Formats: sequence, C-alpha cells, structure tokens
Amino acid sequence: MALTLYQRDDCHLCDQAIEALAQARAGDFRSVFIDGDASLESAYGQRVPVLRDAQGRELAWPFDGSLLRAWLEQGRDQHG
Repeated sequence: MALTLYQRDDCHLCDQAIEALAQARAGDFRSVFIDGDASLESAYGQRVPVLRDAQGRELAWPFDGSLLRAWLEQGRDQHG
C-alpha cells in the first residue's frame, strides 16, 4: 500500500507521526514537505501531519500506532 506523509519542516507532531508509522509497521512511505508549496499549504495547512493512502483516504493527526494499524487494515479490507 503506497502511503504519503504530508508534513512540515521542524514539526514535532510530524516526528511523532513517523514514530507511529514505525510502531504500526506500516512499511515504506513517501514524505512530502508542504512548506513553500501554495497548493499543498492550502490543502493541508495546519492539519499536518496527514497520512494519505493510494486510494485517497486521509488520516489526520492525532493518531498512534494502534489507530494507524486499524486504519491500514480497514483500507486493505475495502480495497482487497
């Protein structure tokens, strides 16, 4: 499952989100820094960190490893 983590530079919540990804054993993910990108700033602004999967589902902060695991499982169940 392809995951993208939208984040900002110097964001302690983003660091915690990365820890949650590790706890959930979510696998590889792509980091996208929204700083300086007007369209991403508009879309994600103060909501970061936000995790997005290949189906377009988004999980906004706050989340921990167990919530993230459940979200990932739900996505697998819905999309085979």
